[in-house]
Amino acid sequence: MSAQRAMKEKNPWHRPVTIIITVIGVIAIVALVTVAVVQNMPLHQKYKYGIVLDAGSSHTSLYIYEWPAEKDNNTGRVEQKHSCTVDGPGISSYASAPLKAGESLRACMEEAEQRVPKKRHHETPLYLGATAGMRLLNLENSVASDKVFQAVEEALQKSPFSYQGARLLQGQEEGAFGWVTVNYLDDRLKQGLETTGALDLGGASTQISFVSDHFDGSESPSNSVTFRLYGNDYNLYTHSFLCYGKDQAQRIALAHQTQAGPTAVSDPCFHPGYTVNKAYAELYDSPCVSKLKPHGAPATFEHTGTGNFQQCQEVIKKVFNFANCKYRQCSFNGVFQPILQGSYGAFSAYYFVMDFLNLTDTSIPLETVKEKLKLYCATPWNQIVQQHPTAKPKYLAEYCISGTYIITLLTEGYNFTSASYSDITLIEKIKGSDAGWTLGYMLNLTNMIPAEAPDTPPLPYAGYVSIVTIIAIVLFILFLISLRPLWTRCSKQQQIV
Repeated sequence: MSAQRAMKEKNPWHRPVTIIITVIGVIAIVALVTVAVVQNMPLHQKYKYGIVLDAGSSHTSLYIYEWPAEKDNNTGRVEQKHSCTVDGPGISSYASAPLKAGESLRACMEEAEQRVPKKRHHETPLYLGATAGMRLLNLENSVASDKVFQAVEEALQKSPFSYQGARLLQGQEEGAFGWVTVNYLDDRLKQGLETTGALDLGGASTQISFVSDHFDGSESPSNSVTFRLYGNDYNLYTHSFLCYGKDQAQRIALAHQTQAGPTAVSDPCFHPGYTVNKAYAELYDSPCVSKLKPHGAPATFEHTGTGNFQQCQEVIKKVFNFANCKYRQCSFNGVFQPILQGSYGAFSAYYFVMDFLNLTDTSIPLETVKEKLKLYCATPWNQIVQQHPTAKPKYLAEYCISGTYIITLLTEGYNFTSASYSDITLIEKIKGSDAGWTLGYMLNLTNMIPAEAPDTPPLPYAGYVSIVTIIAIVLFILFLISLRPLWTRCSKQQQIV
């Protein structure tokens, strides 16, 4: 018993002072690590919101975007939270009844009020951007265009959101913001990666935008848009072709076939067995074709399909003008276009048409795509209707000409080849957000993308905590080692006693 007590007294770890120091040291380490973890622990995330209305030629869509409500909003990623398609046609269709343009937005606006937290309503910016449909209306009847905008603004001002105005986007803006959206969602801008070109196809216009080493803006300044994003400079080539969206291009193609004012037209771009009576006045009711209207034409004509892809391509080629080019190279209509470079994302009607045709896989050889289109266009109309009983006949009838137009636009218009066709990716969404100009537009107006790259901590959170923990343990060990003289002195005193 006395021997055990002697050993106990000789062991400095059994001294009360040593025990107290050890406990205090352990508590200090735990406290240090706990403070580091708690201090740097991500807080419960709060969000801010933004709303953009895309007033296109064929319809209007509402998009709600969400991002972390941080002090430095440049660090928060903007994502699409919800979208809503407005019932009815685009707002440009309400030229004769402008009040209905504003009323048409009501259902989607009420849905937005439910989707955005009520306490955020007053601080949520609300934008409306009108594109090619309204650009055409503005060309044709600026008074009617102004009245439509006025009706839309009055309707949006009644919402609880922070209304920031409605404006007519220029074609170059539409193309440039689409490019920003695609590259932002793909994280190419923040990481400084090679960018992706953007191909947008709507009902009344189409846009092409990309960065090229062969374009510095000097040869065609009107096609140049410059950005400085995350510390990198981008000189973007972009062009918008008004009247070359799929709906207006279809009008032009049909107009070329009715120049003589016939009572019947056999159209290779529609299925065999398709027959519909159409009004000349309705066909030519657009600035894109109004000058082509034949004199003395009858009130109506019989539109009949023959379903021949090759002949349809020849009809569509007449939509483009390849005759004059004052630059080194052009796309069509005398518009400068540099050499294609890199990969491209094709969205909007590009995706929806080719998705219906089951042709979204661009790794399929271009010739195979053409063969599939050839078979589809040659399919009898009654068989097409039977295969798609719920589709509206008007839209169902147009997939042959729309698919043929897309292939012709890409190859004959923009100069994609059998080899470069696979550089195109047909996309609907990127990481849950719709591809299109709306996100890029909002990012620009809210300054969510900084010109310079934001500062970042030198260490990631996990690395920081690990280093603090290791340093604390090392310091404690050194502290214990520093107490060795005290252990020796205590041991000698015990032995003397």
